[in-house]
Parts: sequence; C-alpha cells; structure tokens
Amino acid sequence: MDFETVNESSPTPPPPLRPPGRLLDKTSVNDGGPLVALRVLLFGLFWIIFSYGLQFVVSGFFGFTPEAYSPQRVLQEDLLGFLAALGAALLMAQFERRSVDIYGLPRALAFGKLFWQGCLLGLVEITLLVGLIAAFGGYSFGSPSMHGVELVRWGGLWFVAFVCVGLYEEYLFRGYAQYTLAQGIGFWPAAIILSVLFGAGHLWNPGEGYVGVAGVVVTGLVFAFTLRRTGSLWLAVGWHASFDFGETFLYSVPDSGMVFAHHLSNARLHGAAWLTGGTVGPEGSVLGFVTLGVMTLLIHLLFPAKKTVTAQKLPGQTI
Repeated sequence: MDFETVNESSPTPPPPLRPPGRLLDKTSVNDGGPLVALRVLLFGLFWIIFSYGLQFVVSGFFGFTPEAYSPQRVLQEDLLGFLAALGAALLMAQFERRSVDIYGLPRALAFGKLFWQGCLLGLVEITLLVGLIAAFGGYSFGSPSMHGVELVRWGGLWFVAFVCVGLYEEYLFRGYAQYTLAQGIGFWPAAIILSVLFGAGHLWNPGEGYVGVAGVVVTGLVFAFTLRRTGSLWLAVGWHASFDFGETFLYSVPDSGMVFAHHLSNARLHGAAWLTGGTVGPEGSVLGFVTLGVMTLLIHLLFPAKKTVTAQKLPGQTI
C-alpha cells in the first residue's frame, strides 16, 4: 500500500492511497486458508447453479440454441456464464458485507479508458504474433470472404461476442476467486492456481494442445499482472476480447483449437506446428511466448508499480 510523505505542518499522516478501481473496506483482511477455501467453493457452487438455471431458461424453456461456432452461440454462452459469475459474486458480497465492485470490475470504470487501452493492447499482441508467423512463412491472409454490410455485421457481432468472453473468463478466474484466494495465500500463489485452472479448462476444446494450454496459463498470469498494476480487470477484459477478435475474425485463424464461422478471409496456416500452432492456432506457437514477454514488459512500462514512501514521524506522534 502506498503512502505519501507527511508534511511537517500536518498533525496526522494522510490516509493510504487506493489503487485505481480497487475499493477497500474494513472486511478486506486475511481470513485464513480454510475459510478462504470454503468461500471460493461456495462461490463456485452458486456459479454452477446460476449457470444451469440460466441455460435452462434460455435454451430449455425458450428453445433458443444458435448455430455452433457462430458469434451468436459464443455471445449466448459467455454472456450467460458472466451473468452467472456476477450473480454468484453479488450473493457472496451480500454474505461478506462488501461492495461487489471490490472483485475487479468497478462499475465506475465500466468500458472506460482501461477497457479501450486493453482493446488496443490485444490487437497489438495478435498482430505482432501473426506478423511474426507470417515473417517465417507460416501464415497467408488469403482472399476476403465477405464485403460491405456483411463485413460490418459479422465483425460487430464477433466483437460483442468476444467482449462477453472477456467479461466471463476474466471475472470467473480473476474476479471473486482471485480476490478471495489472495486473502488467504497471497496474490501470486492465487494467480498461479487460477491460471492453471484457466488453462486446464481449454483442454476440452477440439484441436487444443498442451503447448496451447501452457500459453493460456501464461496469458492468465499476464492478465493477473495487469490486475496487480491497474487495480481492476477492465484492461484485461478489453485485451482478452480484442485478441480473440483479431485471431478469429480479422486474421481468420483457429482460436484455442476452434475454427469459428463467419470470419474475414480464407486465411491459411502452413508450416511446422511449433511455428503456426497447428490445430491450436497462433496461441499454440512458440512465438506466442515471445509476444507475451514483450507485452508483459510493455505493461510494466505503461503501468509502473507505485513506490512506497514511508511517512515521516512528527515530534510526539506515533505512526
């Protein structure tokens, strides 16, 4: 926690500064391992119940099931997943007498500057990655598959769908669970555990591979780093959304082992799997670890850590 230097004319030291977007309250204390684990499990149980309930209402009750691998399907599934995670977090916030904003998505920052900065960073990363693969002869854009109104329609749908993906996956793995686990075992141990779970969840994707999963784990740690530096998940949400949008729609390549419909071009990946990622897509390329390293350095430079300045003790004052 950061402290400003106390002015000698000030009778008391100033209060600690809050990281941007992060709320603090008197209940934000280390609760101990067993209680923390119980709270995370309870959150997970609520998330599962809400997920099945929402899916039943939308798909079972109304019979609405979009085409597989379409932006409508992705939007439906991930929006419902995010709402389930948000509902579980709201319930836990009521139990714990906290504001739900403390779990990483403060409403005051919703879709603000950090989100759009994240969108730019995601496009930079995927463009750099695909550009490196192309430079080694592993990618060709191919002929355009749509024009005009169709391009705007499907591009817009995919962007909205991937915003829902970013909201869902970031909030589920780096929202309530990250905040709560960090109370018991520390920020980075919590981030490592949840990033491994984040990566393991991708193993069920058709076409996914172990190198791709390792890339997802590292990506999770990079997104946790952005949370650490900015105090909120909005940067990671925008980054996550635009990276997936660039991969799936703009560059029209497999995304985490899945080839989605309605993309911009008839692009092709050709060459060794270590270069292109094979069926995984660029996320499975070894060059992905290079670009993640570059992006981590960029985050370090753009969002420097706050320096702690010890308050000066005034005569007769106890700090």
